[in-house]
Amino acid sequence: MKSFMRPLLFSALLIGSAAVFANEPQLVPLFNGKDLSNFQAEGSKEFWHVQDGVLIGENNAEKKGNYLWTTKEYRDFVMEFDVRWKSDTERGVDTGIEMRKPKIQLQLGVSGSLKVDMSGSFYTGGKSAYPEDGQAKDAKNLMKPQGEWNTFRIQAKGDTFMCWINGKKASEYTDSKFSGAAPIGLQIHPGVEMKCEFRNVKIGEL
Repeated sequence: MKSFMRPLLFSALLIGSAAVFANEPQLVPLFNGKDLSNFQAEGSKEFWHVQDGVLIGENNAEKKGNYLWTTKEYRDFVMEFDVRWKSDTERGVDTGIEMRKPKIQLQLGVSGSLKVDMSGSFYTGGKSAYPEDGQAKDAKNLMKPQGEWNTFRIQAKGDTFMCWINGKKASEYTDSKFSGAAPIGLQIHPGVEMKCEFRNVKIGEL
C-alpha cells in the first residue's frame, strides 16, 4: 500500500468506529453489587441475596419459583450481564430474563418442556414455545463450561430481539406481538433445585 493511502485508511477506520460507538447507549449499573436497589425486593428476599458483589438466586425448601423484577419498565434497551450456574441434578438449572408485554423470555439453562439446554434462545410460550428462528443453535460452542462466567447481551428494539454470548451473536427473533414496556425479571423456575449467579448487570435505554 502506498504511504499516502495509510492515513486515509486509518481516518476511515476511526470514523467507522466512532459511528458504531455513537449508536451504543450508555450502559449504567442495574445491579449495584451491594443490595437489591432498582428491583422490587418485597417478596423476593427469600430467593435473592447479595454476596461479595454477586447477585445470587436460589430456590427455597419448597422449590417455589420467583421473579426479581426491576422497579422500572423498559421497552427498547440493551442489557449486559455475567451469569454462571452449576447443577448436580439431572433436571439442571432453569432461569432466564423476562421482558416486555406480553411476556417474552431469554432462556438460560435447561428448558423444563424440552429437557435440553436452550441458553440464548427466546421463549414465547404457547405451542411453539421456542420458535426455531429464535433459537441459539450454536450456544453450546459459544459458552464456557458449566460453572464459569459467561457474558450475555440482550437487545430489544422495536419488534426485534437479539442475544450475544461472550461477544458472538447467538440468536435473533422478530415478532411484533411483544411490544409493550414492562419490568425486566430475573427468574428462578419453580420445582427446580437450582442456584444462579449474576454480576456486572448493566442496562441502557434505546
